[in-house]
Amino acid sequence: MTTSSSEQGVSLGMPQLPAPAYPDDVRARLEADGREIIARYPDSRSALLPLLHLVQAEEGHVTRTGQQFCATLLDLTTAEVAAVATFYSMYRRRPSGDYQVGVCTNTLCAVMGGDAIFESLQEHLGVGNGETTDDGKVTLEHIECNAACDFAPVVMVNWEFFDNQTPASARRLVDDLRTGAAVEPTRGAPMCTFKETARILAGFPDERPGAVEASGGAGPASLVGLRLARGETAPARVVHPRGSGAPQDQSPTTEHLSSHDAPQDTSASDPAHPAGPVAEEGE
Repeated sequence: MTTSSSEQGVSLGMPQLPAPAYPDDVRARLEADGREIIARYPDSRSALLPLLHLVQAEEGHVTRTGQQFCATLLDLTTAEVAAVATFYSMYRRRPSGDYQVGVCTNTLCAVMGGDAIFESLQEHLGVGNGETTDDGKVTLEHIECNAACDFAPVVMVNWEFFDNQTPASARRLVDDLRTGAAVEPTRGAPMCTFKETARILAGFPDERPGAVEASGGAGPASLVGLRLARGETAPARVVHPRGSGAPQDQSPTTEHLSSHDAPQDTSASDPAHPAGPVAEEGE
């Protein structure tokens, strides 16, 4: 059985017309910004990544017009620009929301509840992966590891961290984004729109008062190992295996070495379902 080209989504008709140019005032403004970006690099083509962020800041995604603009400015072919723009997931290929809500579904976040969060948000928002709500506010997607495993499960909005999430807290988060309520990341700079984020990623300063100072450093959970190495924290409690008959160490600790309580039952939080084999070796 064969499948027709139309069923495969392949067009055999006329090729696309050239991308329309930016309006003169927009092009003049983008050219000035683009020349500033290019001047930072000894080889002009090295400026392609920030230039793609620049055109994404203009329209919210990288359009064919934006690709043509980058190609002209850098004396590249549109094919060379498209190869880069379609390789990196940070460049959007179609219109998207003011807030890119990404749920980490890599291994640790997934087992700590990331999969449940993503499924809950899909149902709550009525959208699938990579889709945008009807009001144009939120685009939902599952994302790869964001190097925040100490705070799993993690949700990111326009690349700002929202740590230790649950399905309920994630639903509240997207509701606040859609209604315009104040939303503050767990750490990092204050929230801004996706277009504003793209301009910052293009290398232009964040001019919002106090935004740079609010960025901060690593979170407490990420610094536990360093503090232990310096002898700045009490040693972790020794907990004997369940059913061993050995007394449990009930001595208090000065801090929690984990940054959160798991949103789903685990072998540590649910004694009725311990992890590991249920029989001794050889039985």
